[in-house]
Amino acid sequence: MSIQGSTTSIRKALIYAVMSVASLSLILSITISTYIDIQEQREQLEERVETFAELTAFNAQVTVLFDDSKTEEQRLQAFQAVEAIKNIHIYRIDEFNDEVEFFASYNAPRTPPVPVKTKRLESIGKGEVEDGHLEIIKAITNQDNTIGYVYVRASLESIENYLHRKIIIDIMLSVAVLVVAYVIARIFQRHIGNPIDTLSQLLQDVAKNRNYTVRAPSSNIAELNQLALSVNTMLRRTEKQIERNETDKKEIEALNQSLEEKVNLRTDALRDANQELLSTLERMHQYQNQIVENEKMASLGQMVAGVAHEVNTPLGLGITASTLMRDKLGDIRHSFEEKTLTSQQLGRFLVDGEENLSLIYRNLNRAAELIASFKKVAVTQDSESITDVNLSALIGEVMISMRADLDDISPQINVHCPEDLHIQSKSGPIQQILQQLISNSLIHAFKDHPDPRIDIDVQTDSGQLQIDYRDNGSGISETLKPRVFDPFVTTKRGSGGSGLGLHLVYNLVTQALGGKVLLAPEHKQGSHFIVQIPLSGVQ
Repeated sequence: MSIQGSTTSIRKALIYAVMSVASLSLILSITISTYIDIQEQREQLEERVETFAELTAFNAQVTVLFDDSKTEEQRLQAFQAVEAIKNIHIYRIDEFNDEVEFFASYNAPRTPPVPVKTKRLESIGKGEVEDGHLEIIKAITNQDNTIGYVYVRASLESIENYLHRKIIIDIMLSVAVLVVAYVIARIFQRHIGNPIDTLSQLLQDVAKNRNYTVRAPSSNIAELNQLALSVNTMLRRTEKQIERNETDKKEIEALNQSLEEKVNLRTDALRDANQELLSTLERMHQYQNQIVENEKMASLGQMVAGVAHEVNTPLGLGITASTLMRDKLGDIRHSFEEKTLTSQQLGRFLVDGEENLSLIYRNLNRAAELIASFKKVAVTQDSESITDVNLSALIGEVMISMRADLDDISPQINVHCPEDLHIQSKSGPIQQILQQLISNSLIHAFKDHPDPRIDIDVQTDSGQLQIDYRDNGSGISETLKPRVFDPFVTTKRGSGGSGLGLHLVYNLVTQALGGKVLLAPEHKQGSHFIVQIPLSGVQ
């Protein structure tokens, strides 16, 4: 339910507007003119009083010099003819001690004397108003030397009387102007209000009886004439629209009858189609489950094939070297039993045996490292507890532990991490993630690179630890980017690369730390990895 505020008619609004404008204009003009008149009257009074003060100071030179106060007081009695002057004081300066002392005075009839103003003499020449009176002080000089002062006190009563007369005249003038404005407003009210009332009654009749055949009459006001024309246009269009609606209504009724029959037929067809769709969807679910199982088996087969390939190479070399060692040992035993063993043959056997044992050791050690990497891939780091970790110190420990690998290539490493950044997390997985990323850059990115560089930016934002790892190396090919975190994906097959480094990083971030890691696609030079770890949800 809408709540309407107080309303008014256009007649009253017109009266209010005219009277308000007239009243505000009168108030503003009277206020400004009164202020200007008062200022002019005061300036004129101040000029007259200042003239009297200067004249008195000029005449008092001789009497002050000869210390003739009686003559000066008789002279001051002449100011009885000046109604505005109420009090005059004359002070002289003692030529021996330079002190100001009272000399002579004048008080108008029926005017009480005023106290001595010796403390006010510093404001020489300034007109001040105090207690409804204007006060002016002038110096008495003789040959550019000040010998005394004249204090003149004038009444502002004449200004007040002028103000009272002006207010009475302004009020009478304002009443006359407001009466004329009211008469003019009433005349305009009839000329504007009557056509509006006629148009309003017509619209009320249209709204109440829905009689769209009536038309609004014209008037002698252009705006109202235009409004009446627009109303008539609206009524004509509405009348035609109603006629079209009646025709359309009959057509719609006929169309609805035929549409119901079509809807029934199509409903039956849609029911049959929905049943067929449900059957197809059920078969698609079956095919989807089968495809998922096939993908799992394919991934498992690929991983098993990768493990077999990586482990088979060092074990095969170890078996070959041990078989060769066994054959060499048989030859030496045969020569020893036949007593044909020579020192040269024994020396060659020792050299070949040492080479074969070294080959067997390297390949068995390689196989052991691969098995350890496979174990790392499957480990989820559940056993490690959450502790307070200083990221800056942790990165420093990683650099120290990898000093031997870093000295071979000597890349420039820039670490941007606050020294006081502490988090609650697992330090072991974070350390392994940094080691694997740096190792990946050293193995794959910096071959024949003139200026290798690694940038590590660490910061926290919205409850997450974000590690931005960048290098300016050779980068990752577009074909490998979609599979960069898959196991056994490497470009160094047969050259020391197992393809498990970034897969281990993925497992540590997602499983051990509950975060996510991604390869930034917009990085144009080198590689850019973003690691995000939740600080409140570490698994």
